Amino acid sequence: MKLLHLKIYLLCLLLLLWGCKQDPGNTHETRQRQERTSVETAPAKEPVHPDPQLERSVPESKLPENTAGDRVVAVKDGDTMDLLRNGQVIKVRLYGIDSPEKNQDFGQRAKQYASDLAFGKYVKLIAHNTDRYGRTVGTIILPDGRNLNEEMVREGLAWHYKAYSKDLNLANLETDARRFKRGLWKDPNPVPPWDFRKGIRSNTATAAAPGTNQAKAPIPAGATKRNVYICNSSGSAVYHVSASCSVLKRCKAEVLTLTEAEAIREHSRRLDKTCGS
Repeated sequence: MKLLHLKIYLLCLLLLLWGCKQDPGNTHETRQRQERTSVETAPAKEPVHPDPQLERSVPESKLPENTAGDRVVAVKDGDTMDLLRNGQVIKVRLYGIDSPEKNQDFGQRAKQYASDLAFGKYVKLIAHNTDRYGRTVGTIILPDGRNLNEEMVREGLAWHYKAYSKDLNLANLETDARRFKRGLWKDPNPVPPWDFRKGIRSNTATAAAPGTNQAKAPIPAGATKRNVYICNSSGSAVYHVSASCSVLKRCKAEVLTLTEAEAIREHSRRLDKTCGS
């Protein structure tokens, strides 16, 4: 009887141990089935799409600030151009510089250079005043921040117009252009545009006057190298060897510095006896 009870006890113990070994596996499989069920039954997440409004705003925020401004719609020559502002054309004369005329040496080159830098671009106009022709006299800042007025002088394609500007930057840029013989300074004796314009007017008047004596006045020795000064006024007929001459100080127009030969040949001036020597 005791032996039977012992067998039954051992049998129960074996069944209990066998059941414990099987339970972890069953538990693991049950957990896997639950996880697969939760994944399959979970609602699918919608794909995230970028906000189209946000996409449009990003490029705009990266636009450079200097895209705003006036558009250059025409380049007349190296120092004159038209800008379009709110549908209205503004005629602009670049402040402090004077480029060669279109029919003058380097005139076409100056026009082309100004066009390459500014035509079709949006620029900033800094107005200074208005000239007698109704043009806005001003400084043009290019989209890259450069000063167009200064660039023209830097490349030797414009003079610093000292009669109307005391800008030291322009003066220094012209000095450098002369030193390195850039642009028009390759010519040993370039003719300033203001002299060229006056020469055209003088030649026209001379041609219109019948019987005018066009014989050239005698040129003193060394006159091609000696600088003199003239008052650029139609009422003046002399040149001065000294810039401090009292007569010259009374000049209400532009004072030009040129060679004595140019004063005699191109401006028909004679030596001023008051300050002459």
